[in-house]
This record gives sequence, structure tokens and C-alpha cells, in this order.
Amino acid sequence: MAEAEEALVVNKNKRHRKDKPWDTDDIDHVSLWSAWQLDPFKPEDNKGGTFTEESSFATLFPKYRERYLREVWSAVTKALETHGIACTLDLIHGSMSVRTTRRTYDPYIILKARDMIKLLARGVNIGQAVKILDDAIACDIIKIGNIVRNKERFVKRRQRIIGPDGSTLKAIELLTQCYVLVQGSTVSVMGPYKGLKEVRRIVLDCMKNIHPIYRIKELMIKRELAKDPALATESWDRFLPQFRKKHLKTSEKTAKKNEKLAEKNTARETAGLPPIKLTKEEKRKKVYTPFPPPQQPRKVDVQLESGEYFLKSKEKEAREARRRKEKQEEVTAEKQAKRAEAFVAPAEVAAPTIEEKRRRKREKVRDDEGEAEDDKSKRKKKKRRTDEEP
Repeated sequence: MAEAEEALVVNKNKRHRKDKPWDTDDIDHVSLWSAWQLDPFKPEDNKGGTFTEESSFATLFPKYRERYLREVWSAVTKALETHGIACTLDLIHGSMSVRTTRRTYDPYIILKARDMIKLLARGVNIGQAVKILDDAIACDIIKIGNIVRNKERFVKRRQRIIGPDGSTLKAIELLTQCYVLVQGSTVSVMGPYKGLKEVRRIVLDCMKNIHPIYRIKELMIKRELAKDPALATESWDRFLPQFRKKHLKTSEKTAKKNEKLAEKNTARETAGLPPIKLTKEEKRKKVYTPFPPPQQPRKVDVQLESGEYFLKSKEKEAREARRRKEKQEEVTAEKQAKRAEAFVAPAEVAAPTIEEKRRRKREKVRDDEGEAEDDKSKRKKKKRRTDEEP
């Protein structure tokens, strides 16, 4: 009997596992929040009474948020009062602070209030920031300012998260069930924990030059696979796309280059221009010599030969400054000449005067008269030949 039981155990790691009485078949282990739904924390759940110590958090906000925060601070106070949290807006130092009071019953609500003022400081509106007080919603502020050094590149990649007319951002919000706000050097995200993880991955990959469309496509496939109950216990790796950077071989690069050249030549032929030819540099055959190359002179030796070594430090600096100035003057002259080319007037053909027109007309009349006389003489000669013939 014992041997039969051992034969049933497939995995040795599960040999000492026991059945849990609370783990029934009606529990869905895939979706955690739907399976183990947390009940809201009520005042009667706090058995310890009031807190012995006061907890407080403060955060700074930028100058441009001051006007908005003054307008909505009454709504912020009202939302936090229901949970027994006191809040203060300090316009002199530009900070917001929250603290627990004697009426606070939930130990974790102070952390939620801290997240709320952080979101308000980062540009989230009051209607959205209040939702963070719910237990099912969490937030994440992703710092992206120090990932890319180049300012232009940083702006382009940050815009890539938003997409044309905000379409990429909307797709991310729909697939992850999160609220995303791109503001300055941070990205504020609100939503379920699983969605926060996906958004962080998308944002950081985008700043590392991986387009969000790849992650969006992957999330769309996962959402469709989750609908099939047969695939609940299987691995989805075979369905997910594998995006890798494409490294071309030398032969493939050459083929690609030749294709582009062929396209250019076709366009040039249609325009009536000569085709471009690839000129390969002829490699000169080196003559083999068993002797090593001659010893090159040191920098000090060159200075001794030219006499620069014996110059004083001031004289050397003056010489270097003179040489630098001459080079700058040459470059300036070249640039000025290049700019002046655009302002050089093209060669204009002068309009003919009245006298030239009359002269040309007379010459034309003479030429016409001379041609008419030649034709007349030719006709006469032809007539004579016909008359002389018997």
C-alpha cells in the first residue's frame, strides 16, 4: 500500500505537502484579487484604539502647481478627514504634509495619504488622486530623467510613450487597467499591482530604445490567451512573439547597400543623369623588408631641431596663440566666401538696343534677298540647259 502511494507521487518536492481545508475547488488561483478579495478596514476592526505615536509625511511641489492646489485643497482636506488624517498646505516653503490624528483608525491609511500628496505634486488631478485611498489601487512614480543623457533623445523617447495623439498611452491604459500620466522627468501610474509592474516594464524599455508597440502586442496576446480555460495551466511562451535585435552579416550588409545603389541608379537614369559607380580602393602591395622601420624622432628632438625647445613659456604661448589665430582666420575666410556665394548675382544677358534690333533686321533682309537671287540664278541656269538640249 505504501509502495502504491509512493508511485502516485510524481514530484519529490510535493512529497510532504498536505491538503489545506480552506483551499477548495471553487477558488480561482489565477486571478489573485478576485480569489482572495480583501475586506475593507473598518473602525471596529482596530482593537488597539488610538495610536501612541503620530506619523507624518511631507513632500515638495513645483511653483506652477501652487494655484491648482490652493483651489482644490478643501476637497483634499474633506477626502482625508473621512479617514482621520490631517493635512497642511505650506505655500511659503512649497510643501504638503499629512499626519495621523486621534481619530485615525487604519494604520496603513497614512501611507495612502502620502502617495496621494505625491501624485498631486506630480500633476495628477484631484479626482484621480483621491482614488489612491482605495485598498485595491496602488501607485508607482517611475523616474526616467537619468536614464537618457541626451536631451533631444530623451524628449523623443518620452513622446514615444504618449504616441501620436495619445494613442499609445491610451492602449497602455486599456491593457493594464492603469492611469498613466507622463509629466516632466517622471511617469505617474495608478492601478492594480499587476498593471503597475507591466507599465514600469513598458516605460523603462521605451527609455532604453525598445518601442512600446512590442510590449502592447504581447499584452494583447496574453489577454486573448487568458480567455481560454484550456491554457490556464500551460506555458504561453510558444504563443508570445520573440523580438530580437537584428544583426546583419557582412554579406547581407553588402547586398542591402547594392540594392539601395541600384534604386538610386534607376532614379538617375529616368532623370537623364549618369549612374553612380562604386570605386574600390586599390590596395597597394607592400614590399617585404626584413628590417624594422627606422626610429622615429622624439617630440623633444623635433623641438630641439626647430629651436622651439629653447623658447620661454610666454614665447611658446604667444607662438601657439598666433598659430591658432591664423588657423581661425583661414577658416573664417573660407566660411565667409561660402556664404558670399549665395549673394553673387548670376550673369545677366543685356536686352538688345533699338539700333541693334534695326541692324539685325537689315542683316536678315539682306540674307533673304541674297537667297532669293541665288534661287533666281539657279532657275535661269536650269532653263538654259533645257533650251540647249535637242
